[in-house]
Amino acid sequence: MGGEVDLLKALPKTKRNLEARQEAKDPEVIRLSREYGEMYFDGPRDYGYGGYRYDGRWVPVAHDIIAHFGLKPGDRVLDVGCAKGFLVKDLVDALPGLEVYGLDVSEYALMHCHEDVVGRLHLGSADTLPFPDDSFDCVISLDCVHNLPRERAKTALREIQRLSGGKAFVKVDSYHTREQKEIFESWVLTAFFHDFPEGWLKLFDEAGYTGDYAWTIIS
Repeated sequence: MGGEVDLLKALPKTKRNLEARQEAKDPEVIRLSREYGEMYFDGPRDYGYGGYRYDGRWVPVAHDIIAHFGLKPGDRVLDVGCAKGFLVKDLVDALPGLEVYGLDVSEYALMHCHEDVVGRLHLGSADTLPFPDDSFDCVISLDCVHNLPRERAKTALREIQRLSGGKAFVKVDSYHTREQKEIFESWVLTAFFHDFPEGWLKLFDEAGYTGDYAWTIIS
């Protein structure tokens, strides 16, 4: 089994207006957010990102991923839940010769991807990855798997394992205390499955997932 590791420590911390989100959150907002279209990526903050634009924040993360997995030119990397492909771009730039691809369920995100990754991104779901066994040297999935119900999340983890042989990293929504869980539930829009770390570790075990992992904690 892999271990807990924070490969996103270099990302700037996001300040969330929890009270405003809780007041604005309703079934229609959640429905539109889960379409992963324009409202989710580039609409008002109530619906998701509030404008998802390239700003270079993934550059140090790309370097940390390359170092952690010992990647080299010619290796193949897949970003599951790649959105507009910003991390894909930064991985390509960080290590010339690295073959990096992305997959996302959002046609809107792929149609509005960074121009440098046109042709590298695929439309699809994390639980049906359209690639052969062991076809990647590293698979990453950041804040994506929890957007599926538990059984489909398990399948997605199996798919990531199938493609990577365990050389992988996933980051998912979690919490350490009841208070953090309440904060999370007042904020979250898209996650179908979430749990304490021990619940996630149980799911990893059920899926046969042996890669690395980290938790997204809202506070």
